Amino acid sequence: MSITVTPLSAACGAEISGIDLREPLDASTVKEIEDAFHEHVVVVFRGQDITEEEQMAFANAFGGLGERRRSPNGNTPGGSYDTPFMFVTNIIDEKTGEPIGAFGDGEMWFHHDTSYYEKPHKATLLYSITLPNSGGNTCFANMYKAYENVPADLKAKLEGRKVLQLHDYKRRERIDIYNSDISGMLQYEQPIFVTHPVTRRKALYISRLMSAKIEGLAPDENEAILNQLFDISEDPSVVFEHVWKKGDMVMWDNYASIHMRRDFPRDQPRLMRRLTLGGYGALN
Repeated sequence: MSITVTPLSAACGAEISGIDLREPLDASTVKEIEDAFHEHVVVVFRGQDITEEEQMAFANAFGGLGERRRSPNGNTPGGSYDTPFMFVTNIIDEKTGEPIGAFGDGEMWFHHDTSYYEKPHKATLLYSITLPNSGGNTCFANMYKAYENVPADLKAKLEGRKVLQLHDYKRRERIDIYNSDISGMLQYEQPIFVTHPVTRRKALYISRLMSAKIEGLAPDENEAILNQLFDISEDPSVVFEHVWKKGDMVMWDNYASIHMRRDFPRDQPRLMRRLTLGGYGALN
């Protein structure tokens, strides 16, 4: 099998063509895809028509699947936990009136997937099944480039510090940790700067949606520095925007990127099938 890798932006992202994800992958093709993934952070496979089993088979070629966890406070969104898949959708079950999946509609702020786990998942694979007529694009920010853009004096101040990553299934709202009970929320302190275990490159590891508190900082300084880092991480120069087509499968590096969703018409269905790959271990 011969693949072609075509960069999609100066920030990150590449399309991989010449591959049918329904077919088993040989070792050399897996290596080519992995190399493109680590170089470009986000890889896109267009025009695929795959079942759940075929998506899982592809994912398993790159490591074991990530475990989904329920929030202790019961705020976990809809969708069965009997499957490794999460359905990201605004579609409502006609019988129960309940969502058939999670994170239904509207914009969703930049975030890492599972940054609030002790061992975050290394990659996410999202497959498009039903799309609205417009909107719903996914933007990816290259956190290697974001790290390079952090001023030297701020890097020196933050080197070795950790930041509390917190998730309560919000989409466009930071948790006010100073006036909220966060004990029942999924959370973990992670390094602000991480070294990717494969590429050995340093990346900024914060996001507007989930990064809450830098250790050792007073509230006012914490908010000021986090907002500065959010702006750096979301600078258009480090962002690639993917315009979805039906049958796209996109795989991204959760250590080296953050992602967000653009708004789309609330009255139009959008259905995406999501898998994650288990992590390399604790971040450092």
